[in-house]
Amino acid sequence: MKLLTHILFLALAVVLAQCDEHTSAVLDRCQGLEMDAVAVNEEYIPYFFKGDHLFKGFHGKAELSNESFAELDDHHHLGHVDAAFRMHYENSSDHDHMFFFLDNKVFSYYQHKLEDGFPKDISEVFPGIPDHLDAAVECPKPECDEDSVIFFKGDDIYHFNVQTKAVDEREFKSMPNCTSAFRFMEHYYCFHGHMFSKFDPKTGEVHGKYPKEARDYFMRCSKFSEESDHVERERCSRVHLDAITSDNAGNMYAFRGHHFLRRDGDNDTMTADTIENAFKELHSEVDAVFTYQDHLYMIKDDHLFLYKVGEPHTHLDGYPKPVKEELGIEGPIDAAFVCEDHHIAYIIKGKNIYDVELKASPRVAGNERTIHLFENVDAAMCNREGVKVIKGNHFYHFMSTMEFVAGRSLPEQHRVSLELFGCDH
Repeated sequence: MKLLTHILFLALAVVLAQCDEHTSAVLDRCQGLEMDAVAVNEEYIPYFFKGDHLFKGFHGKAELSNESFAELDDHHHLGHVDAAFRMHYENSSDHDHMFFFLDNKVFSYYQHKLEDGFPKDISEVFPGIPDHLDAAVECPKPECDEDSVIFFKGDDIYHFNVQTKAVDEREFKSMPNCTSAFRFMEHYYCFHGHMFSKFDPKTGEVHGKYPKEARDYFMRCSKFSEESDHVERERCSRVHLDAITSDNAGNMYAFRGHHFLRRDGDNDTMTADTIENAFKELHSEVDAVFTYQDHLYMIKDDHLFLYKVGEPHTHLDGYPKPVKEELGIEGPIDAAFVCEDHHIAYIIKGKNIYDVELKASPRVAGNERTIHLFENVDAAMCNREGVKVIKGNHFYHFMSTMEFVAGRSLPEQHRVSLELFGCDH
């Protein structure tokens, strides 16, 4: 009897240990994880899968994958996802469906709900495609010859025609074996370990200086690899900006995580530094920044820090002060800007924008209006060219604040990395 009790106790201990490992594993992508799969959801937010966990977006903690896609565990204990992609072809019945590949099965989700009849064998949905894949990525026409999905398994590359279901097996000689792959902003990325290479989806050719460190471009980390080129990283990172502003001399400051990029107004020279080094009282991660009368107003949570622009920037005595006391509005704030010689700070919180007369005492946030074009924004700035509003990896140019607030249709979309910072890859 004692022996039986001992065996049952050990079995229970093993089960509890497995459960604890399943639910309590602490994953830190900034330590250089090799992701199992990457896919972009219908809102263009990248999902990074590692084991039974999922990272949503370019920063934030991991969560269990089955919290978002419960049936993956119901049908197949989720040790890991082999590959994933989002079908984004308007002429396809599977438009905006997310596909997950586990061993020999494929799962199809629409708006986070498993489609009827799934999971199915991979060979049933994608005939000619092998089991136990390494990676998959969608490739729309004309980026590929036809609307396709590219599948990776070892050295083998398969182009699957979505309409005809024909499979074209190809050889990508210059590419490493991909452990995951995804399409982002019309570019194609092959991840191998914690490195990545950008490739041509038709030929597999890799142009430029690759591989590069994934943590430098697709993750928000406080520290980067020793080989990291800080200026190139900040220019070309796919992580969204936290804040942006320009001073009276035309110098631009762009803040992201623990770092910021400065573009000189006289010669367009770019330099990168840590917020800790240049604005040590802030330490890192600002919510909004605007410039007024040669001072940088830097907002972090419920507090406002004030710096005199210079080399070095000078932190004013008595700061930080509560945002409510300085601007007449409760923090936190999403974005803020002042247009050149004007004396009104425009404060953005969610879908609303407020005016703060900076010459007034006390300052009050008034003239509340609803922004119709965005649910929220990441950053905004204003100069003689107009207002630039940044959302994710893109920005939108408006000729005036009134056009931005009252607009009903989005202007042309521009890439932050390319058109603000001159990054061509």
